[in-house]
Amino acid sequence: MTTAVVMTYDSLVNNIQIYLERTDATTIQYIPTFIMLAEQCIASEIKFLGNLTVAESTMTANNAVIPKPARWHKTTSMNVTLSGSKQPVLLRTYEYLRSYAPDASATDVPLYYADYDYNNWLVAPTPAQNYAFEVIYYERVQPLDTTNQTNWFTIYAPQALLYGSLLQAMPYLKNDDRVPMWQAQYNNIINTLKAENTQRIGDRQATVLDT
Repeated sequence: MTTAVVMTYDSLVNNIQIYLERTDATTIQYIPTFIMLAEQCIASEIKFLGNLTVAESTMTANNAVIPKPARWHKTTSMNVTLSGSKQPVLLRTYEYLRSYAPDASATDVPLYYADYDYNNWLVAPTPAQNYAFEVIYYERVQPLDTTNQTNWFTIYAPQALLYGSLLQAMPYLKNDDRVPMWQAQYNNIINTLKAENTQRIGDRQATVLDT
């Protein structure tokens, strides 16, 4: 029985070095940066249900600011638990929340939320109690490094990660006639991933509409 080969951080670093045909220490030390930039580019181009995460926590009474989870990327929905039932907390703009609840000391069950900054949400009205709440959000992939050898990219998008890393190396190397080939390979893989991702999201939305 053949065992499937899964890309790892170490094998990716080795492949990048082989493709670049560079052995100088300066280039090699920048390879982790090329990988990090490629991960960010791929993540900005696609969303995937494999990283749709459900988190539960508790609001703090008299505090309208709620910390976001580590590696938060984008919120899908939020709800608060009241007497065992989940009540939606609806997304609105920051300005709407400030207009709706100008007095932060006035407390009640939160009805709305907004991004306060990259690390926190703002809810309105300010929670009157320590309400339990649930949030569904897209989580950024745990970045690759020597201690984290695999992630979503190495398992499901290894080619995109390889060619994306090679493309990120080009501004550093300044000249490589293989760029068009790498760009074409990267674009083809990303387009395939986008199509698959769109289908998964469409299936999820259809399921919601049918229930």
